[in-house]
Amino acid sequence: MIDGILIVDKDKNMTSHDVVAKVRRRFDIKKVGHAGTLDPNATGVLVLLLGKATKLSNSFLNEEKEYSAIMKLGERTDSGDCEGKIIARKSIISDSTGIESVVAGFKGEIDQMPPMFSAKKINGKRLYKLARKGIQVERARVRVTIKDIRVLKVELPLVVFDTICSKGTYIRQLADDIGEKLGCGAHLTELRRMRSGTFSLENAVTILDIDKMTQEDLNESIIRI
Repeated sequence: MIDGILIVDKDKNMTSHDVVAKVRRRFDIKKVGHAGTLDPNATGVLVLLLGKATKLSNSFLNEEKEYSAIMKLGERTDSGDCEGKIIARKSIISDSTGIESVVAGFKGEIDQMPPMFSAKKINGKRLYKLARKGIQVERARVRVTIKDIRVLKVELPLVVFDTICSKGTYIRQLADDIGEKLGCGAHLTELRRMRSGTFSLENAVTILDIDKMTQEDLNESIIRI
C-alpha cells in the first residue's frame, strides 16, 4: 500500500485526470486523486493524493494558490483563454502605468463570476459541457480573495503577472475582468501554478520523471502522511 502525497509538475495538453490515470496505471495504485484541478492548457503544481491520503482532499482544496500568468490585451475569447474563440477585438489605449494601476486594483476581496468554460456544476451539470453546446446559464458571483497581484512585465499586447489567491479563483476570469476594466478586453495565454498551499515546484516531479520512475523512486518522492 502506498499512502502519501506526490507533487507533479503537470505538462500542457494534459487534464488533471490524465495525470491521475497515468500514476494509477504506472504504479498499480487503486486510489489516486488530486487536490485542485488545472486546465489542460495550464502547467505546474498538481497535488496528487495516493491511498489513504485521498481522504484529505477537502483540506488541501482550501489552501491558497500561487500562479504566474500571461494575458493578451485587445482580444476577448469565449473561454477566457487562448483555447477559446475570439469574440471581441478592441484597441489598447492604456500604457504600462495604467495597466499596472488597474491590475493592482483587483487586490483584496472580489466577487467573481465562474466562467462557463469551467468544471463547476450547476443543477448537476458541468458548465463546460453546457458551454460546448452553446448554452449559457445564470451563475451566482462568488467571493474570492486576491491576496497579492503584481505586474512583472508589459510588452503589449502581452502582460506578465503573478498572483496569490484563495481557493476557487479562476485566473482566466481574472484576466477577462482585467481586460474589461481596461476597456480593451483580454484573455489568458499562459498559466503556471507555482504553489498550492505549502507544496511548490521545488517538491515536484515531472511527467517524464514519472515515466522513468521505479517503485523505489516513487517511494522516495512521496510525502508521507
